[in-house]
Amino acid sequence: MSAKPRSGASAAKPALHLTVQYAVVDDLLPTRAEVRRWARAAHGGGAELTVRFVDAEEGRDLNARYRGKDYATNVLTFSYPHAPLPQGDLLQGDLALCVPVALREAVARGKPAAAHFAHLVVHGMLHLQGYDHETDADAGVMEQEERRILSRLGFPDPY
Repeated sequence: MSAKPRSGASAAKPALHLTVQYAVVDDLLPTRAEVRRWARAAHGGGAELTVRFVDAEEGRDLNARYRGKDYATNVLTFSYPHAPLPQGDLLQGDLALCVPVALREAVARGKPAAAHFAHLVVHGMLHLQGYDHETDADAGVMEQEERRILSRLGFPDPY
């Protein structure tokens, strides 16, 4: 039996079980604490999440294997069935961020690497929650949510 918060006390945030894997070494990669902050900003509920920073070869392999596309892309999202928790659903999934692609995009867009990595983590977290950008209308909704979250984190409009 779990204790309920006393009147006026706030309930603890649902747990975010985060694993960050670095298959690439680069001084521009975010810290685990930064990834946690960005993921938490995009989803305040319970989650089991792995974020893996990969090279172009692994990114291309994953994209080919799971999406049938023979190139490396900036972020891939793998969602798993949600498990019910007393406070709501447990978000479960993996994000694979392709470092060379992300860094190339950041330079091309004149963005700091941290801002672009934050955007990709937020983008992936929104995909885990069911957002997509298959239609213009859906893309508009997702982009607006990304803007709102990134603004709260102190980052400029990613678009």
